[in-house]
Amino acid sequence: MKNPLWYYKNNIMSTVILTQLMQKYNVKKLVFSSSATVNGLTNKVPISEDPPLNARNPYGRTKLFIEEMLQVLYSADPDWRITILRYFNTIDAHESGKIGEDPQGIPTNLMPYITKVVVGKLEVLNVYGNCYPTVDGTGVRDYIHVVDLAIGHIKALEKISNQLGISTYNLGTGKGCSVLELVSAFESVTGINIQYQITQPRPGDLAICYADP
Repeated sequence: MKNPLWYYKNNIMSTVILTQLMQKYNVKKLVFSSSATVNGLTNKVPISEDPPLNARNPYGRTKLFIEEMLQVLYSADPDWRITILRYFNTIDAHESGKIGEDPQGIPTNLMPYITKVVVGKLEVLNVYGNCYPTVDGTGVRDYIHVVDLAIGHIKALEKISNQLGISTYNLGTGKGCSVLELVSAFESVTGINIQYQITQPRPGDLAICYADP
């Protein structure tokens, strides 16, 4: 919400340039990384691919605009093969431990935030809001393992290699997990107590969001 123009430039302008070059060189197979945020505020969970879309924040709006652009692109040129993947909350690392989330500064995703608290790089985990209509008041999300997400991409590539058209798929587990449930699971597995504090909800956040996969 703080840097909307960055998302519009990075997501929309870059996708326009990319697809123009793809057309120029007759490369018409595309897997697009969209987001569950295109659904916006919905009272119905789990979330399928079918309901009307209404993204609430600039990031989600850019993903929605690109989805619409790709639909129009395919309508204008049916030779395109496009798969749109709506990510839910990607989490964790490769089992080797060599590839995983370790962002600089204060993370925006939950798991690296937790691990930075554990290793002492951050003093406390900020939990954004505890007044949502959920099991413990904290936000509920669908956390999909990053390797499962990668497998989803391979399946999408197989599909567009063998079939014309445009398709949209959720990439999620179909199970909702609250912030404090995830913290509790981490503590149970590691035996490490996570220090956290409740802070104000973030603008644009949803109470509950999980997939119908």
